[in-house]
Amino acid sequence: MKRNVLRAAALALCLLSFLSSEGCSRTKAAADIPLPEHPRPDFQRKAFINLNGHWNFTFDKAKAEGPIAEYDEQILVPFPWGSKLSEVENKADTAWYGRQITVPSSWKGKRIFLVVGASDWETTAWIDGKELGNHQGGYTPFAFELTDDVEFGKAQDIRLKVADARVDWHLYGKQGYGDAKGIWQTVYLEARGGNYLSSIHFTPDIDNSLVRMDVSLDSAPAGDAVATVRFKDRKQKDVKVSFNGRQTASVDIPLKDQHLWDIDDPYLYEVSISLAVDGKKEDEVESYFGQRKVSAMKVPGQGYKYVALNNHPLYLQLTLDQSYHPEGFYTFPSDEFMKDEILLSKKLGLNGNRVHIKVEVPRKLYWADRLGLLIMADVPNFWGEPGPEARQEWESCMRDQVERDFNHPSIFAWVNFNETWGLFTNGEEGKSYTHETQEWVRSMYHLTKELDPTWLVEDNSACNQDHVETDINSWHSYQAGHRWEIMANYFDKNTVVGSGFNYIGENTVQDVPMINSECGNVWGYEGSAGDCDYSWDYHCMMDAFHRHLKIGGWLYTEHHDVINEWNGYVKFDRSEKIDGLCDFVPGMTIADFHTPYYIVPAGKICRTVPGGSVQTVKLSSSFTTDKDPGKLELATELGGWKWDGTPVELGSESMAVAFKPFELAEIGTRTVSIPSENGVYVLRYILKDAKGTVLSRNFCLFVVNDVKIEGAVPFAPASYTAAEWSVKNTVVLDSLKVNGFGHGAFEYSVTLPENLGEAKGAEIVFEASAKQLFGKDCEGNEIDGDYMLGGGTFDPCKSPNSYAMTDGVQWKSKVCIEINGIDVAAFDLEDDPADHRGVLSWNSQPAQRWMREGGSYGCLIRAEVPSELVKPGAELRIKLSAPESGNGSGGLAIYGKDFGRYPVDPCIILK
Repeated sequence: MKRNVLRAAALALCLLSFLSSEGCSRTKAAADIPLPEHPRPDFQRKAFINLNGHWNFTFDKAKAEGPIAEYDEQILVPFPWGSKLSEVENKADTAWYGRQITVPSSWKGKRIFLVVGASDWETTAWIDGKELGNHQGGYTPFAFELTDDVEFGKAQDIRLKVADARVDWHLYGKQGYGDAKGIWQTVYLEARGGNYLSSIHFTPDIDNSLVRMDVSLDSAPAGDAVATVRFKDRKQKDVKVSFNGRQTASVDIPLKDQHLWDIDDPYLYEVSISLAVDGKKEDEVESYFGQRKVSAMKVPGQGYKYVALNNHPLYLQLTLDQSYHPEGFYTFPSDEFMKDEILLSKKLGLNGNRVHIKVEVPRKLYWADRLGLLIMADVPNFWGEPGPEARQEWESCMRDQVERDFNHPSIFAWVNFNETWGLFTNGEEGKSYTHETQEWVRSMYHLTKELDPTWLVEDNSACNQDHVETDINSWHSYQAGHRWEIMANYFDKNTVVGSGFNYIGENTVQDVPMINSECGNVWGYEGSAGDCDYSWDYHCMMDAFHRHLKIGGWLYTEHHDVINEWNGYVKFDRSEKIDGLCDFVPGMTIADFHTPYYIVPAGKICRTVPGGSVQTVKLSSSFTTDKDPGKLELATELGGWKWDGTPVELGSESMAVAFKPFELAEIGTRTVSIPSENGVYVLRYILKDAKGTVLSRNFCLFVVNDVKIEGAVPFAPASYTAAEWSVKNTVVLDSLKVNGFGHGAFEYSVTLPENLGEAKGAEIVFEASAKQLFGKDCEGNEIDGDYMLGGGTFDPCKSPNSYAMTDGVQWKSKVCIEINGIDVAAFDLEDDPADHRGVLSWNSQPAQRWMREGGSYGCLIRAEVPSELVKPGAELRIKLSAPESGNGSGGLAIYGKDFGRYPVDPCIILK
């Protein structure tokens, strides 16, 4: 099991490629530079030269005004300094970049620009010692014109000075996860026309089968300027629009047999837009758009709204995407990596990501467009107060972000602020979200909608019930699993149009979709949940959401782990986590919780019941789509495993289920007879269509632990007579589990009964696992620091609530069994796991805001007791030990009948 070690992310190498004859062939193989692709598929000219790769570099602690003369190291652009992929440590807040460029002679007659995708925060440029200009801001692209200073075909010196000192009013977002200092997006040269296309926006109108194109030039044309739109598939006619001496022009383009962009069919219209002035071609840009409509609409048959895509209600199933890389911070190592980020969400069955507090890299948005994944786009925040400088900085970024990303069909909503960060003003009575700031937030909501009327806008993704005016009534909540039904019901019942619930001041609930926009268990416990099995609480949460369909969707924290939150679907290095769901229902994965054809039980997912009892479970269908799957059949199967691990299958029943779009409907009850034997029994619900295709899987659990095991002489894990360990030993929840760290042993004394009956022998049975020493188990494990800014701890298991979730790296040990001085047996312990299979560990968690080793479990150990020791009234001195390990692993955990996976105490069983 991997613990606190990040695997190196391989930098993907791309094959040598060349630009067209209008551009310039690259002087280096693409394999020599990172991210060699054009950074903006939505706005690209053929004449470009990618300048990523090694640049000369030096820090400037003295903050020189003019170009420095010498460099002392090299940096790999476009990775921010301080990141591992940059190959440069973070030593100062100001630095210089330098390299030689050669503008090809074939670009004569064009205007030449140096374009920087993003650089944080203040960037000044020089060519051959001449200052070109200055840019402030850290998230959006900018350019310096080189035209008057270019010597075509000759090597010239480019230098960039970047200053990035922390200032409270700068947009900083979550750079505590890794400072994105300096250049962090692709740098390139570009040739444009004398008059050139500066902006192209496509506004789809699916209701009228047309798209509106708004085109802007860098300046008003001197002659007769005409823009021509050509569709690459040639299924649409070329369209021309004249500027008539103006800097802007617009045209409605009818689309024959319009092909909509949808999550399941993300069709893109690929186009080229050329500019001619007085009949001479000046400029050309390649772009694309998706023909789609984002709105809000009433759910059929219900009194509330959902977000809608293409005039169909859409139940949102999203994840919070911190969009961070452990070795590149804001910058990903390859285009393939960005594609895989989108594919991961698709594989999980999600329909969108919320890119959190960061302006996303354009090529990642391109893959969302191409592969069909919706995006909520956050504007980065400042962490100080909402003064004039902060407001100007924020608005400038928002405007540039909307301008750059207008054409991405994947983006369906802007999120202007998050959790009121940066909106509090300090006063004599503490900090407050003042009325004046609220009105500024309202004005920014309206400005964003004015700049882009095609998307929804959130004023503030709210965790303080403080909306002002918004298109999405969002709320945040982090809870332990047992509290999710309470929380979902709370927002369901209290969200009433016209009330003040979840709004601030005199503002009231409008008739807009209500969704959860951050959820999970990561902050659902006192302090952080740390690295733990997220899947159990997730299961509880998904069942709760599907009982309350007025909540139009949810947004799970998070897509991947980061340095202080470890509840991602995958780890920070994107390696897998193992949830164990397929051991309950064959073929089940976490994606089954994201089906639009959900079957949800009444009550808890796990309940302790008497052996031999009859149990009834109410089942409901919770359908979150209008896509009719046809005839449906629900199979309910009772299976599971006995206390000794023996699998059981106890029968199944089937029932027909009627499809009711966007409705929660009771479909019947299932009555099951529980065996009169200790075990974990699984009631599976498997929904199939008429072809036998599985549409959803879910289950609930029954634990039986009250039946006496025949011939068993049990002893509690904590009833040891001695415990000697090289590091320490601990007891979990009074007596349910014991842990020994390092090497050592637990010793027990067990007395056999005077009457052995017909027993001829005996075996020892117990559940055990390896045991890692986590940060929480060490002395001085207090947690300090601001988590949101990367403070606190980088140790995923320092929180007392943590217990590292099962993954692909195992923590191994061995248990040796000695009875009355005789070496009986030794068994390898393959791991120290925690996931859904630790049913009993989860079932025994108190309904509190703290967790103790939730989901942990072991394997069942069985060994024969030497026959000469099996005598009436005999005392068995049992020693369970873990030997010293030379590889840093080791330790031993012993589980009782109420903890782990198997409902059995350590015991001697007479046979």
